[in-house]
Amino acid sequence: MKTFTDGGLRRARWMLVSLLCAAAPAWAFDLGELMGLLAKQKQGEATFTEQRYVRGFDGPLAASGTLSFTAPDQLVRRTLTPRPETMAVDGNNLVLSRSGRTRSMTLDSVPELQGLVEAMRATLAGNSQVLERYFKSTVSGGADAWTLDLAPVDSRLSSQIAVLRLSGKAGEVLGVEMEFRGGDRSVMTIVPKR
Repeated sequence: MKTFTDGGLRRARWMLVSLLCAAAPAWAFDLGELMGLLAKQKQGEATFTEQRYVRGFDGPLAASGTLSFTAPDQLVRRTLTPRPETMAVDGNNLVLSRSGRTRSMTLDSVPELQGLVEAMRATLAGNSQVLERYFKSTVSGGADAWTLDLAPVDSRLSSQIAVLRLSGKAGEVLGVEMEFRGGDRSVMTIVPKR
């Protein structure tokens, strides 16, 4: 009977490990796993800075403020600079406030806006069913650095938005980029409050 030397035993172990790794299915980070991480965060607050690149303007237009979310459907964006304004969404109700004036409407009365709101709310809530009602999604990266590309399925929204990309780490959204038809774009950086 033949016995292995120390070197032969090490080679045999490496061969076994190599075979096991080759036989194991490739693990791909997918929408279900991303939504599971995001769904764990039931509420959150963050600050944001946004750069809007608008055709015809030299340089970006800057805005900053705060964001808050409470699952499943409350989202508030308070812009502090360049001028104070608030957009608050609760369920199907949207309230816009600026310069002491307030306007209320239902989201379903403006389908394009509803799609954009749902991109954020459904992502933050980890709700893939709602997200896929409005967008075709593609996930890349892994839990430590992911990107979620959303392509609108509604023709009205698609006629305005070319690309919507959210990025983050684990259960946190850290960036939102939008490219509009016609060349304008918006880049938002989000810093969660911990």
